[in-house]
Amino acid sequence: MNWITTLLGNLNYGTILFLMLLESTVIPVPSELVVAPAAYHAAGGNLNIVLVILFATIGADLGASINYVAGYYLGRPIIYKFANSKWGKMCLLNQQKVEKSERYFDDHGMVATITGRLIPGIRHLISIPAGLAKMNYWKFLLYTTLGAGVWNCILAAMGWWFHSFVPENQLTDKIVEYGDYIKWGIIAIVLLVALYFGVKYYLKKKNGK
Repeated sequence: MNWITTLLGNLNYGTILFLMLLESTVIPVPSELVVAPAAYHAAGGNLNIVLVILFATIGADLGASINYVAGYYLGRPIIYKFANSKWGKMCLLNQQKVEKSERYFDDHGMVATITGRLIPGIRHLISIPAGLAKMNYWKFLLYTTLGAGVWNCILAAMGWWFHSFVPENQLTDKIVEYGDYIKWGIIAIVLLVALYFGVKYYLKKKNGK
């Protein structure tokens, strides 16, 4: 999609919001290549770092809301049909990915809309099972904002830090390299948090008997 590449090369608050909206639906736009470069340019004085995070998070909320509404009103059969269609495959989507996000939501409940925003492969799809489950929209929006905000802050911090030692022509490569470390680190943190709450729930239930 050459037009996405063009937008990535011309980042401003409007393109940040629009690209992050797409990233939170089913369009394959890597958020790492939106927020981190925008923060890199903010460190150089071309953008405001707070506004970069704000517009990125608003865009994520709008895109996630589109997925939520689709899940809420269209239902599982139509969502699966789209995922398995030619258009779904063009968006790197399939039924297995949707089912994976559903299992994650079922296992972690409403908090999945926070933690799911931090996990690769689930982040842009976690809004669909929230809609399918008819989760309260305002709770969904709050949790999505928290999860997306944390993720955008992490990416923005990385981009700002890179400005001090990474030449711009090497920025994309460094973002991809460090992005992998960040992803695995976040997955580890999410698993530890899930384990903590799982053990806490088990002990509470056991002591309640």
